[in-house]
Parts: sequence; C-alpha cells; structure tokens
Amino acid sequence: MAGLPRALAPLRHRSYRMLATSMGLSLLAQGLWTVALVWQVVDLGGGPGALSLATALSAGGMLASTLLGGALADRVPQRRILLGVALLQTAAVGLVAVLSLAGALALGPLAAAGLAQGVAMGLYYPAYSALVPGLLPAGDLLAANGLEGVVRPGLAMAAGPAAGGLLVAAFSPGAALLATALTSAAAAACVAALPSTPVRRDDVGAGLFADVREGVAYMVRTPWLLATLLFASLMVLVLMGPFEVLVPFAVRDQAGGGPSEHALVLAAFGIGGAVGSAVVASYRLPRRYLTVMNLLWGLGCVPMVVFGWTSQLWVMVAAAGVLGAAFEAGTVIWGTLLQRRVPPALLGRVSSLDFFVSLAFMPLSMALAGPVSGVVGLTGTFLLAGLVPPVLALVAVVAWRLPADEIAHPLDVPAEEASEPAVVTARV
Repeated sequence: MAGLPRALAPLRHRSYRMLATSMGLSLLAQGLWTVALVWQVVDLGGGPGALSLATALSAGGMLASTLLGGALADRVPQRRILLGVALLQTAAVGLVAVLSLAGALALGPLAAAGLAQGVAMGLYYPAYSALVPGLLPAGDLLAANGLEGVVRPGLAMAAGPAAGGLLVAAFSPGAALLATALTSAAAAACVAALPSTPVRRDDVGAGLFADVREGVAYMVRTPWLLATLLFASLMVLVLMGPFEVLVPFAVRDQAGGGPSEHALVLAAFGIGGAVGSAVVASYRLPRRYLTVMNLLWGLGCVPMVVFGWTSQLWVMVAAAGVLGAAFEAGTVIWGTLLQRRVPPALLGRVSSLDFFVSLAFMPLSMALAGPVSGVVGLTGTFLLAGLVPPVLALVAVVAWRLPADEIAHPLDVPAEEASEPAVVTARV
C-alpha cells in the first residue's frame, strides 16, 4: 500500500485498518439502531412519549459516562474499553432483538437498551481518540481524522438507516435489531484483533474524579484549548437548534417541501461534510491551523442565513452542503490538533471534555430554537445562527492570541512524521 494517496495513507498500517473497520461497523450499527428503535417503539404501540423516553435515556447515559470515560481512557488500555463497549452493545441489542423476534419485548427493556447504547457511546469516543495516536505516526493523524469524517456520515446517516429501513419493511423491527447486534459483534471481533498499546501515563494512582478534575484544570490553563472549546460550545448553542428544529419548517413553509425535501437538505449536509473531510485529509495540516479551524467553523455558519429568506430548495441544499463541508473540515483539524498537542496522558480526558460540551449544549440549543423563533421569527433566528458564530470565531482568535500560539507551535511539518508508533503487545 506504499502508493496510497495522502488521504488514505493511514490504511498502510494493519492495526489502524482493523480499528477503522471496527469504527465503520460501529457507525453502521449506530445507523441501524436509529431506525430500528423508532419502528420497534411503533410496533409496540408506543408514541412520541415512549420514543422520547428511549432517546432521552440514551442521551442521558452518554452525558453521564463521557467524562468518566475520558478518565478511564487515560488509565486503562483503550483496546479493552473499545472491546467492552462493543460487547455491551452486542449484548444489550441482541437481547431485545431476541425478545422482539419471540414476540415478548416490552418498552422497558427497549428503553434500557437505549440507556446501554448511550453509556457505550460515551465511553467509545474518548478511548477511540486516545488510541489512534498510539497506532499511527503523527504525520498520518490528519488523514485518519479525515477518513473518519468521510465515513461517519456515509454509514451512520445514510447506509445504516437505509439498511435498517429495508430490514424493517421486508421483515420486522426485530430483524433490524438483530442486524444491529451482529454488526456490533463484528466490530468487537475487529477490536479483539488489535494489539494492546500501553497506557501513555506514568502515574495512575489518583481516583477517577481526581482525573476528571485534572483534565478540567488542563483545559482552563491552556489558552488555545479553552478559547476553542468556549467558541465551539457557543457555536453549537446558536447553530444546532435552528438547523435541527427550524430548517424543516423553512423547507415546508418557504420552499413548499416535505419529508423528502428535508431529507435532501440533510443529505447535502452529510455529503458536504464528507467532501470537506476528504479535502482537508489530502493536504498537510495548515500552518495557521488554529485560525483556519476557527474561521472555517465561524464563516461556515453564514449559509444558515439563506434558510431565512430563500424559497428555492436548491439554494437550501447548496447552503447545507457548504455548511457541512466547513463544519467537518474544521472538525478534522480539531481532532488532529488534540492528538498532536494534548499530552498523551491527558488525551482521553480532554477528548471527553470536547464531547461533553457538545452533548451539553446541543439539547439546550434545540430547546431554545422554538421559543426564540417565536420572538424574532424564522428569518431573525437564522440570521443569528449565521452571523453570530463568525463574530465569536474572530473574538476567540484575537482575544486569546491564537495566531501567535500557532506560530510558536508549528504542526505542519512534524519531525516525527517518518517514525512508527511503538505498539506493545504484551498487555492484553
């Protein structure tokens, strides 16, 4: 695989190929579960309230486990965590699949499986993020994050839900649940084939809560990290609610569309994200990586303004594509930045803080979108969503002197690019 293009260079490494395969299978299982859950609730006679309970338990489990998951990822070999996560998902979903196929499933066990799925997801992200740098040289991290950005929307948002819908239509929700469990089992098999990497930390004597406090303290005293997380959290607060909650109404009321047209807008966001990820992964990390990343996120929100005034569906589709491309391009840089600049002993905890902030502000943003639009109207809300983030990005870049920081800490030509990570196989 020596002749692979830069964007695919991480696939030269067998260990990463196994990890990437497990990640792809996990994303596919996530997409399958999303559709299977909805139609299993419907099949059991449940309505919006029952579905809300299951999804709320999942989100709550994710939120509750994320910070502790980051602490665990810095003290336990990440391979063990990922294997435990995949086995938990296999067991939880497999049980409800069997009950469903036997006609003995009730809403309670299904909601409990949703909780287990959320806990597993909260543990997964920090461990995965901390493991990647242990399997790849620094020069391949940007491409690895870009590859993830390409695969994620294709499997979790497209292929998984589509396959789940086909299985439900052709057979039953139980069949889709069984496919989800089998996919998680395949992911577990891939993780089991990984070599075990050592915990990149000398002292693991403190407790988990002390570890979490140490991660928070590192974030507070690290200007580039604090500035970016503060900006990103406010961006999520301003952006995600209007995009998730109000865009469907803009499609209906202004473009005369329905579910299919809304799905087209969401597909454009996912395709744009995949393209943006692939483009960034094809080049070196930008010299001005902090400035580029924050401005990609900030200026990338400007297309949200379009949803407030246009009545043309194609314009909305194009705007969603640009938004997705900018959002995912910045995210690829961000993931690489964490893996390159955060001390290895803290990477799991810092990754979990990043995930926690997004989880915490996204529900709040969705809850506020409706009331805010009732006060300032759809157009006014989309104006806020599109024009506030660029201002916040500029404030973050200037107030925390990010240009000086990125010049003092260049990452575009890593000295260790040609070196291979030391993979230890003795600890299992």
